[in-house]
Amino acid sequence: MNNLLNFLFRYRGILVFGLLEVLSLYLYVRNSSYQKAAFFNSANAYTGEVLAVRTRVYDYFRLFEVNRNLVAENALLRQQLYRSDVAGREADTLPVAQDSVSQARLRKLARPDSLLLGLRQIPARDPDYPLIPARVINNSLRKVDNYLTLNVGSVDGVKPGMGVLAAAGVVGRVKVASEHYATVTSVLHSKTSISAKLQRDGTFGSIKWLGDDPTTALLDYIPRQNKLVRGDTVVTSGYNAIFPEGVMIGRVESFVREPDKNFWTVRVRLSVDFTKLTYVYVVSARPKAERDTVEVRTGIKLEEEEKP
Repeated sequence: MNNLLNFLFRYRGILVFGLLEVLSLYLYVRNSSYQKAAFFNSANAYTGEVLAVRTRVYDYFRLFEVNRNLVAENALLRQQLYRSDVAGREADTLPVAQDSVSQARLRKLARPDSLLLGLRQIPARDPDYPLIPARVINNSLRKVDNYLTLNVGSVDGVKPGMGVLAAAGVVGRVKVASEHYATVTSVLHSKTSISAKLQRDGTFGSIKWLGDDPTTALLDYIPRQNKLVRGDTVVTSGYNAIFPEGVMIGRVESFVREPDKNFWTVRVRLSVDFTKLTYVYVVSARPKAERDTVEVRTGIKLEEEEKP
């Protein structure tokens, strides 16, 4: 207390001078309309700058939550694109009524502030390929057999054997699922084989990784008599029911006709950049259980993705 009193006594002149300056400035601004307007305009400008900086800092720390919400909304929208072969036949044979959702509601969904509300108002349709959004928390690239780790598990509905997609295309297949985490065999795995086809002519093949370049893979079983074009789109065939039909895998980068083979050696540039993979979708095919049961009873063993 004595130190405080000594400080106030020692600097009493400066403190009184500062107090009088503040009081005079206050009286000057209060009694002058022009200065009052100028002061408040300047104060509003500085306050706006401070609030803008605060908002940017606040938004930065909310990025994780915002991204998580966007991924969930994207999953709701994306799963509407995937239909099973049964759903496709029903859509081709049954008349489709044009409802009001396609126009008025889509215009409403275009407004970001009402996106989630609009999604909840859309009549629920049981999707053929439900999607579970997930975040990649670990990813290996430099090995022959590469894996990813996701922050979702059995409590979220993830099971071994489910496919994993990204916005750009196919990522891999779930190998092991614990309660809260899942390990995924990525496309960059020596034992991963994905049933694929050329979108242009429907020729079926199989995607396998060569174990060297993480940006390319090999498309096998394309007959030599087929005409290939550089840049041809390669998509999933839908044969194994793990992935929906027509999901992007990559584009033909080069092809060579080997003299001792009946198939082209086709190198495909993968559409997914595994070095920047952050958010993915675990896909579960509802028709798969019934299809597997029928094929097992018939004794059919289709060549699907190899289980590493």
